[in-house]
Amino acid sequence: QVQLVESGGGLVQAGGSLRLSCAASGRTFSIYLMGWFRQAPGKEREFVAGISRSGGSTTYADSVKGRFTISRDNAKNTVYLQMNSLKPEDTAVYYCAADSGSYSTVSKNSYVYDYWGQGTQVTVSS
Repeated sequence: QVQLVESGGGLVQAGGSLRLSCAASGRTFSIYLMGWFRQAPGKEREFVAGISRSGGSTTYADSVKGRFTISRDNAKNTVYLQMNSLKPEDTAVYYCAADSGSYSTVSKNSYVYDYWGQGTQVTVSS
């Protein structure tokens, strides 16, 4: 089992940047595929970005490609989401999630992920 705690959310103007962090505790962090999801009011939770166990492979939603960067530091048991050129439509609660499956491909489906953090609010003003 792993516990996930997100931080780094806040209020930022359009065009600004934020860096989210997700600290993991419990089992060995490097065995998990990691993902970031977000959920805006009245909308379903959606995939944002994912990263392989080693960090060598990343996947992004089309809506954030070129603006967001996911990375991980297995020595620090932490995954990051660098968000640049933020837009009002990026406003949401952001969640990190861990997938303990044995396959190597990052999934965009939330039901695949076994563990979730509590979320951190990101608000982008226009």
